[in-house]
Amino acid sequence: MKLNQAWKRASNPRPIVIIGAGGIVRSAHIPAYRKLEYPIAGVYDIRSDAALDTASAFGIGVIFSSIDKAVSLPGTVFDVAVPGNQILSVLERLPDGAATLIQKPMGENLAEARKILGLCRAKKLKAAINFQLRFSPNMLALRDMLARKALGTVTDIEVRLVDRQPWQLWPFLKGAPRLEVVYHSIHYLDAIRFCLASRRESFAKPLRIPRCLSSAIREARSSLIMATGFDAA
Repeated sequence: MKLNQAWKRASNPRPIVIIGAGGIVRSAHIPAYRKLEYPIAGVYDIRSDAALDTASAFGIGVIFSSIDKAVSLPGTVFDVAVPGNQILSVLERLPDGAATLIQKPMGENLAEARKILGLCRAKKLKAAINFQLRFSPNMLALRDMLARKALGTVTDIEVRLVDRQPWQLWPFLKGAPRLEVVYHSIHYLDAIRFCLASRRESFAKPLRIPRCLSSAIREARSSLIMATGFDAA
């Protein structure tokens, strides 16, 4: 069985303006753009040293000196890779109707998420949150198999992940009111929704672990349950 394992590439990719030049941009976003041969118009970061380091590492010739200059280029796609609590202030500066990829999370709480959604609708932004797990080859193949009924009727799904997440690499996360779910496990929740459609209810219990008790990291592990959504007979 030949399964779909790739998303369609853009036939006429627009130049990408990157807003935020932190670790995720250097380790994931820019390498992916380079591999796909997508053009990068330039990079901006509120920290000029971070923008310079990232641009130098990847041979990007344009470093914007302000966000106003970064959003002034016509016909571009914006990659907004900033902490969740800074998303709104960046989206407010984008031109109406702009295409933008927003690094997760969609704000740090439900109120912020609703404001982001409202702003995107008001400005008619063509916006997406960067939940990249659903676009990985294995998830695309799994969704294809489910759509073809190749696995029969799905009655249960379980995801178990045990890893040592290097939270210390992101100093801005210290003291975040919500951490593990919105900055990490949201990928698995989104992948389940991508494969099996929306569930009716979700329950989550974030926990601290011993090695984080003396730090400013409030959560490092979560137990999550998603209601099946199947009607009782």
